Amino acid sequence: MRQIEKFPNLVAMFFARAREGGDKPFLWHKQGDSWVALSWAETARQVASLATGLKAIGLQPGDRVMLVSENRPEWCISDLAIMAAGCVTVPTYITNTERDHSHIIENSGARAIIVSTAKLARPLLPAAARASEAKIVIGLEDLRVGQTDLVYHNWSKLIADHPARPDDLLITASRDDLACIIYTSGTGGAPRGVQQHHGAILHNVEACCTLIAEDFGWGDEVFLSFLPLSHAYEHTGGQHFPIGLGAQIYYAEGLDKLASNIEEVRPTIMVVVPRLFEVLRTRIVKAVEKQGGLSNYLLERAVAIGGKKAAGGVPLYDQPMNLIVKSLLMPKIAKRFGGRIKAMVSGGAPLNPEIGIFFQSLGLTFLQGYGQTEAAPVISCNRPRAGLKMDTVGPPLDNVEVKIAEDGEILVRGELVMHGYWRNPEETARVLKDGWLHTGDVGLIDDKGRIKITDRKKDLIINDKGDNVSPQKVEGMLTLQPEIGQAMIAGDRRPYMVAVLVPDPEWTQEWCARTGAACNPKALADDLDYRAALMAAVERVNKDLSVIERVRRFILADEPFTIENQQMTPSLKIRRHVLKEVYGPRLDALYKG
Repeated sequence: MRQIEKFPNLVAMFFARAREGGDKPFLWHKQGDSWVALSWAETARQVASLATGLKAIGLQPGDRVMLVSENRPEWCISDLAIMAAGCVTVPTYITNTERDHSHIIENSGARAIIVSTAKLARPLLPAAARASEAKIVIGLEDLRVGQTDLVYHNWSKLIADHPARPDDLLITASRDDLACIIYTSGTGGAPRGVQQHHGAILHNVEACCTLIAEDFGWGDEVFLSFLPLSHAYEHTGGQHFPIGLGAQIYYAEGLDKLASNIEEVRPTIMVVVPRLFEVLRTRIVKAVEKQGGLSNYLLERAVAIGGKKAAGGVPLYDQPMNLIVKSLLMPKIAKRFGGRIKAMVSGGAPLNPEIGIFFQSLGLTFLQGYGQTEAAPVISCNRPRAGLKMDTVGPPLDNVEVKIAEDGEILVRGELVMHGYWRNPEETARVLKDGWLHTGDVGLIDDKGRIKITDRKKDLIINDKGDNVSPQKVEGMLTLQPEIGQAMIAGDRRPYMVAVLVPDPEWTQEWCARTGAACNPKALADDLDYRAALMAAVERVNKDLSVIERVRRFILADEPFTIENQQMTPSLKIRRHVLKEVYGPRLDALYKG
């Protein structure tokens, strides 16, 4: 079995893999209708040249460099070059507003900014022009910085003007040195800068490579990158983890083309978030339902058998049907995912166990992981050798200590834990105590050493009688209903739960066609039959909930929760504080009369 070496820093790991990879393809992107690759050797040359260029324009070791770009080869090259120059990467979301950019530029003290396009530069440049320290802007395409004191450089020209090889660089960073400052996506307020050191990310990479080698066999791996690289999950799991494996990385064209990209690229490992799989499950179910007949029956039987397997085993009388499902249904599903998936790893938000069981039932190995940006970010992951159980997040990674505090909070210790929040000693002291990261999650460890998350301390709803309700559990069950696309429940210090619902658009179209109603959102909001159909979906969920968890009343959202309207984070988690600001008065009104 192949073992991963212990590297002193992330750049050393990359250059080692680049020497091994040579002229083999590494980074792929779409040009027109064709996928085009950069080799390991060419990527390494560009990293070395850009690092030399960054030093030549005055950047010093320890300087922070902000990176604002879509997922593309230049993102990876820039990140590695910043670190190779001894600087610190500050990744930021492409959906950030001017105000968001201002906060991160000032808080991080960034001296330089790398930005990809003129479109992304529009909200960024005004913030940069006002900043006290950020005076250098580097554009992947030509930009106009206007009459400001910003100094502009072209990314490609910096590389061309400072040719260098990896051997020309003197890289002295240790595992304890700061690699990047990743700002949390802010589900509950202003983003905080998490200081991730080289060793924290390397620890994650080493442990995840070991998992792949031991449980699946380490081969020629292929990743499809589509989650934002500015998020810790993708930064580690979709970039540095593939580098550690010596894998190829394809950059998806966008979520709208993800399904076709999967079939073209045929990835072996996918790093995903639960929301994506909720959507994929809905699409698969609807596609099979349209085929009707045998396909629909096989899907129902596959999921039923999968549920029995998850509960303890497939009875003997189900074995013949299990073989039929494996021969007739699973190959079709596998083809939709490229045909060579070893594992799909879900993280970034809680997963409804039914989603995991659904995909396992269709022959896809589905691993739920658990982590936080403050832990680089992976803390644990389900492993086939430990026994897959979808209501757990698996055992801790190698060399990670986990214990449960007296109040049930999950505490984590190890090299993966951050060194603190940037320029925020108060918050650092609150979450880091005696080397233990206080995660804010409540859980337990089962008899096989697997972590089970039961609640999120700060997200718990406490009703007027003092009972605790986990909103993620109820919301996950609601969004499994075909009528409901998105949901947020509320009920803090109230007698019962209420909800904001986003009806599923496809179901709505079908309902309108069936009933002859006009598909006008405002008219539908007042349509008693439409609301009754949604309430029927809510009641189906209520049957499986305790009395305190049941949703009694609901309102309809004005629009879907999206990243653009700030109601979802870039990792597709709902922003409760934003939704409560928008819908709070209407939710409060549900308790009157």
